[in-house]
Amino acid sequence: MEDGGLMAAIRGFRELNVYQLGREEARKIFVTTKRFPKEERYSLTDQIRRSSRAVNAMLAEAWARRRYRAAFISKIDDALGEAMETQAWLDHALDCEYVTEVEHRQLDGGWQSIGAMLRRMMDRADTFCTPSAD
Repeated sequence: MEDGGLMAAIRGFRELNVYQLGREEARKIFVTTKRFPKEERYSLTDQIRRSSRAVNAMLAEAWARRRYRAAFISKIDDALGEAMETQAWLDHALDCEYVTEVEHRQLDGGWQSIGAMLRRMMDRADTFCTPSAD
C-alpha cells in the first residue's frame, strides 16, 4: 500500500503495512514473553516488550513529522534501531533457552521484514514527505 502512486490513498499511519506488521510482531513478542521466568520480568521481558512496541510509536511520530524530510527519516531510523534491538533481545532469549530455535527464527524473520520495510521508507522518504503533509 505504501508503494509508488498509492501514497495518496494512505490517510494515516495505521494504514501503513509496516505499522500493521509491527503490531502483529509486538503481539507475538508479548505472548512469547509470558513464558519467560519471573526473574526476567524487570530485565529481558520488559526490554524486549519495550523495544518491540517502540517501533510503532516511532512510526506514528514519523508520520506526524513527514512535512520535514529530515525529521521523518530520523524517526524512521530510530524505529529501525528499536527493531534491531528487539532482534538482539531475541538472541538473548535463544541463548537462555527461553525460546526454541524455530521460534527464534520465526520471530526474528518478522523483525527482519520490518527492518527491510523501514529501510525502504527511508530510501523513499520523498514519497511520504511533502510540504503540504497533514
